[in-house]
Amino acid sequence: MDLPRLSTVTIALLVAFSAVNAQESTLSAVNVTAKGYAANDLDTPLSTTTLDREDIARRGAANVGDALRGEPGIAVSNDSAQGQNPVIRGLGKESTVLLVDGMRFNSAQPAGAIASFMTLGLAERVEVIKGGASVLYGTGAIGGAINVLLPQARFVPGFGLETGASFDSASKGMRGTAVLNASAADHALMLGASLARIDDYKSPEGTVARTGYDSDALIGQYRFRIDAQQQLRISAQMHKDEDVWYAGSTKPHASPLVGSTTVHSPEQERRLLEIGYNRRGTGEAPVNLDLRVYRQEMERNINSWANNLNRDIVTNRVTFETNGFDAKADWLVHPQHLLSFGVNAWEMSGNPDRKMVSAAPFTTLNANNPFQDARIKALSFYVQDDMRFGRLNLLAGLRYDTVKSEAASMGNGARTTGLDGSDSAVSGSLGAIYEVAPLFRPYANYARAFRAPGMRERYESGLRGDGYFYAGSPEVEAEKADQFEIGIKGANATVDYGISAFYNQIDNYMTGQILSGAAATAACGAPNAGNCKKTVNLGSATLYGIEAHARWQFVAGQWLSAGYSRIRGENDDLNEPLFQMPADEVSLGWMGRVMPGVKADFTLRLVDRQDRVATQFTRGAENATAGFVTADLGASWQFAKNQSLRFAVRNLADKIYHEHLTEGVSGAEIKAPGRSVQLAWRGSF
Repeated sequence: MDLPRLSTVTIALLVAFSAVNAQESTLSAVNVTAKGYAANDLDTPLSTTTLDREDIARRGAANVGDALRGEPGIAVSNDSAQGQNPVIRGLGKESTVLLVDGMRFNSAQPAGAIASFMTLGLAERVEVIKGGASVLYGTGAIGGAINVLLPQARFVPGFGLETGASFDSASKGMRGTAVLNASAADHALMLGASLARIDDYKSPEGTVARTGYDSDALIGQYRFRIDAQQQLRISAQMHKDEDVWYAGSTKPHASPLVGSTTVHSPEQERRLLEIGYNRRGTGEAPVNLDLRVYRQEMERNINSWANNLNRDIVTNRVTFETNGFDAKADWLVHPQHLLSFGVNAWEMSGNPDRKMVSAAPFTTLNANNPFQDARIKALSFYVQDDMRFGRLNLLAGLRYDTVKSEAASMGNGARTTGLDGSDSAVSGSLGAIYEVAPLFRPYANYARAFRAPGMRERYESGLRGDGYFYAGSPEVEAEKADQFEIGIKGANATVDYGISAFYNQIDNYMTGQILSGAAATAACGAPNAGNCKKTVNLGSATLYGIEAHARWQFVAGQWLSAGYSRIRGENDDLNEPLFQMPADEVSLGWMGRVMPGVKADFTLRLVDRQDRVATQFTRGAENATAGFVTADLGASWQFAKNQSLRFAVRNLADKIYHEHLTEGVSGAEIKAPGRSVQLAWRGSF
């Protein structure tokens, strides 16, 4: 399927035509992640995406990746129903910083999606920065940042309860949520819980085995108001998923006794504890201050199941712990000049306990630890200046990072020296946006971003879920990226739109490369030379593209929407497309009132065939993916002041398809869910 190509001239003419009849009042989303404090998107020279609670509920999404599917510039890589990883402008999980309430979520990701542990069912907002965001978020933010904002304890006298429940027919999945807020005098308490019981979902071809799982989450926060300007807070979060299988990881095994293997996780759990202090400034030049210390743990059991033997032949238990400290302040130097600065420090540790069988009859599990006692320590300082000169808004930032890594051993103890690494970088950004008219605000920005190697990229040596034996790469170097972006955005009471074009060049691009011959034998040993990979640095990779979105209220209460993404990636070393680039995509939608208290919506996704694949780099392992069209239809009924029901049908035509970024053996990727009826209720008391 070939999609229409939107020319820049055509888009500009449409925008100009809309501006002729524009009203002066502007409406736009407020985003706290883009600048580090609440800011209007129309005053931000960056490309952002914001989903509020209504958006999340309307999409009926199970996780962050599912919620962001179809947004311009964002794709989803998946290996299961639970493992839905957002991909921002062609850059995946390793190049995106994940945040929960602004706290960095560190974890190695051998399978599945760490983003699925960010408790979407209780989220109030999901905010995305597209493009380099290292000035505020440090190492890893080459692709951008995703911040999931959960409910906060509020000083609203009395008790309040918000609840919800939903069911979908494709997986016979049942979900429930509840958030309680209680407040009296200077005390506020928030408690929340969510649960999900998901069965194997059905595609148009039948049940997709091993796609069900169970999920539970608890959150809580207590706030004490010291005075009108100061507060203390204590926050706790727990998210637990059980019996998760990564169906896309199924690979043939060399032994006919084993047949094939599938990665699965009997149990995974995220835990977080935060203690924070906040002071709101007063006077003509107020200084706002926020301090926090936190500990976040991601405990995972990741095993490899032998499908012919009906037992695990690899077990792996590991907890990735992050202890962090954040201090930030913003100072309103002048009514048109806001200066912010901060310090971030964190330490991540991991010590996997892996056992593997070595040979037939595959009954004895022996220790085979990929690395031991690994640590990554980061310390950074940043400053950002937000300046207004009439209709011109300038945003400039600078950051210095140091990242140090160490490990006691790698390769099951085979190597104990030469494992220390150290990287440092200066990241910067400069952006400007000018209000020519409410519906015509051109902007431009430059961002220098940085990504130090992760724990697995440096130290993991052993068999991974993709079927390859990886050689550790303690010598791998940090990535550094330069991104340039230009765009136009605008909004009023009837129109909201944004168009952007970006160019991102990444030096020392890190990726897993297939080795063969003498290089494979030297890196992985003779027994593993036939399926050997190693994390290497390419000389450079280049990504560029165009994104557009628009909403138009053509009559009162009736909105049309459209979105477009076109992303290209080039492996500059091999002069071929970069591995796993998203397909071109167009989305069209309508939402409006159809009768008193009832709103309906319709969404159409048109995804182009993706035949721009890496052939030399993957040795032919990446294949083309057919284009597809899906349609979703829904209606929401506000039957009482604080009560609503929603009925929706996803994949209305029961289309057989899979996304290009679906993991799996080429030609045998897991299919997406078929037609699914969703019922949901929400209420507050």
